[in-house]
Amino acid sequence: MNDATAQVQDEPTLRPHLGLWHLIAAGVGATIGSGIFVITGTAAAQYAGPAITISFVLAAIVCLCTAYCYGELAGLLPKSGGAYSYALASSGPLIGWTVGWCLVLEYLVACSTVAVGWSSYFVDLTASIGLPIPEWIAAAPINFDKAGNPVATGAVFNLPAALIVGLVTALLIVGIKETNRANIAMVIIKVGIILLVVGFGAAYVHAEHFTPYIPDNAGSYGEFGWSGVLRGSAVIFYAFLGFDGVSTSAQESRNPQRDIGWGIIGALAVCTVLYVAMALVMTGMADYRTLNVANPVSVALAAAGGDLDWLRSLVNIGVVIGLASAILMGLYGQSRILYVMAQDRMVPPIFARIAPKFRTPAHGTVIVGVACALIAGLFPIDILGELVSIGSLLAFAFVCWSVIVLRRRIPDAPRPFRVPLSPLVPIIGILSNLYLMFSLPFDTWIRLVLWMAVGMAFYIFYSRPRRQADGLSA
Repeated sequence: MNDATAQVQDEPTLRPHLGLWHLIAAGVGATIGSGIFVITGTAAAQYAGPAITISFVLAAIVCLCTAYCYGELAGLLPKSGGAYSYALASSGPLIGWTVGWCLVLEYLVACSTVAVGWSSYFVDLTASIGLPIPEWIAAAPINFDKAGNPVATGAVFNLPAALIVGLVTALLIVGIKETNRANIAMVIIKVGIILLVVGFGAAYVHAEHFTPYIPDNAGSYGEFGWSGVLRGSAVIFYAFLGFDGVSTSAQESRNPQRDIGWGIIGALAVCTVLYVAMALVMTGMADYRTLNVANPVSVALAAAGGDLDWLRSLVNIGVVIGLASAILMGLYGQSRILYVMAQDRMVPPIFARIAPKFRTPAHGTVIVGVACALIAGLFPIDILGELVSIGSLLAFAFVCWSVIVLRRRIPDAPRPFRVPLSPLVPIIGILSNLYLMFSLPFDTWIRLVLWMAVGMAFYIFYSRPRRQADGLSA
């Protein structure tokens, strides 16, 4: 039985429904919110200062190289496993598992990060209408100091973050058509909010907030200066993660060979323009050092005095709605990757079980939703954001490598979407992804090593024996 086609033939399958514009909307929906509404302030305050705009441009260039590679591989291997399927086909089950395990980390923690940001905006919104939520049920119970030591916050659990994950999980179970309609509506709302903030906030930008544009290095690598700009790129790289989620829609796309690649490029282009504009206005309205919060847009608008209070309330409403779409598409991608991994005997078969009524992997979606809700309720936003970036960068490097390998292995296979200037573009993608990985803090690497150790144990004691028992390569 072939890895690419191994599945239970008598079970229901996913329903092809998505066109090019649906895919672009899915990419924008997964991306906007997961960075600009949440991580931008933290990265500006801790690493890059106003030069966070440069960090966004550098991250976008890295993403473009990787996006082209995703486009070619999606046309060659239209599977919903995304980077996992590409690594499995090019480098075998061990590398495939490694990439798949990184993607599990990426999507699970990314959704949790956005849920934490959603909670902050929701709490701000309810407080503005006279319904404050106590901090002890709206924040993580632990945080980490600069030395990496855990510190108790006095909170018990971030309940709003867990609840939004539960609501989104229920919507995903119902079906792809309903999910797509909800996502398009939420994308329109949050893109509109960004345009409002950029348009009205530009009048309150103060030039002195851009001086110095690149703050002097504080004495160690990554604390401002050019090294801080690079580290900022690595951290806010997480903000672009939605573009790779488009590839997980391959088996629900009407024409994946043509549309996946252009859907990825289109989503990346839209998000880059909006991100740079939004970051420029935010750091111009408020001192970057005040943006080290989970709701930096609200803080930036508050710096304008009372003139933009009406917009602040509107932004909170829009962001609360819009961030939900990032969680929606993130959990969607996670469930589809695990669906394909289960077909390939990498994870338990429950993740490949399709609910006949809804034609969705309902059981796996519930499991993913519960895990995401627990992570969102227990951990702070900065730790989650860095974890997402490092797992994603490693997976993206393997995607670029897969293009080079498959060009040599099957040079004559039809490729409706081709990477230009290959192998130069994939090589640039590999090197830049690895460089951004090494720009991340050391304690983030420790967490990645621990995560990969757990994954390797799972592969050795579960995945490998199960694949061997079914006659698959291991």
